[in-house]
Formats: sequence, structure tokens, C-alpha cells
Amino acid sequence: MKLVLMADTHVPPRARDLPPLLWADVEAADVVIHAGDWVDVRLLDALESRAKRVIGVYGNNDGPALRARLPEIARVELEGLRLAVIHETGQAKGREARCAALFPDADVLVFGHSHIPWDTTADGGLRLLNPGSPTDRRRQPRHTHMRAEITDGRLTAVELVGSQQAAPGADPHTHPG
Repeated sequence: MKLVLMADTHVPPRARDLPPLLWADVEAADVVIHAGDWVDVRLLDALESRAKRVIGVYGNNDGPALRARLPEIARVELEGLRLAVIHETGQAKGREARCAALFPDADVLVFGHSHIPWDTTADGGLRLLNPGSPTDRRRQPRHTHMRAEITDGRLTAVELVGSQQAAPGADPHTHPG
């Protein structure tokens, strides 16, 4: 099963649309996971029309229209892999322990908010993934999202995908995190 992970798309105001490479990955994936900060419900509509399946949550920048359609936390089992998704606005320090305590029954936690890619494993085995942002790289060298696969109930082939080029209409300036 092929997955695409994204977060912090901020469409608009950070970009008018997602980068073409990300749209190609969306269309090739079996499941698209979005960890919040969509900003506009039109992106959710577009993803739902182009993806086979979308699992998403709302973030701190998402208003009533998105909150009416998306949960704060999503939990799903995909081919035996127990996945949780949250925006996760807490501090980076202590994140692994905090998330392991909050999600003891998950194998993988996908989270957003920081715009900074993250791939660690907490004590106890919870894998934490943040795909960064495809539209607002902040202090990172590239705009990013992730590709991954589930094989035999395990997360495999996790790949951070990025480009130097911003999404169409993206603000070329970054703002402090």
C-alpha cells in the first residue's frame, strides 16, 4: 500500500496550489494523510476528488468549515499497521515520550505544525513522522512531503521528498517558526 504524507499546506495564503510533484504522488497513492493546517476547505475538496482515500485532521489554522469535516485526531488501521494522525502543537522537547503516552496503541504517529521534517522512534516503538510542508519551508532547505509504503503490516520505504522550488504562487520569503 502506497502512502503520501503531508501537513501544513496553508493553501492559500502560502501558495495557490500544491506543487505538481505532490499532486502526482497524491494520484499514485492508495492513501493520502494530511496532518492539519489546510487553511481552506477547497484543498480538502480537491484532495478528495483526486486521491483514492484521504485521512486528515484539522490544525490550529483551520476554521469551522474544516473542523466540521475533520477530526482533531484520526486513528486508522491500514493493512495491520495502527496509524494515528494529529497536528501536535506541543514543544519538540519531550515529543517522543509525550506522544508515546498519548498514543500507546499506535504503531505510527503522523503529525504536523512545525513545518520541520521529523522521523524518530520513541521508547516502546512508536514511530513519529512529520512530513514538513510543501508550501512553507521555514528554516528548511526544501519544501517537503513524505512517501511511504505498508508491507506485511509494517511501514517501509519512508522517503522525504522535497524540492527547491516553491508551490505555484508560494511566497518566496519564509516567516519565523
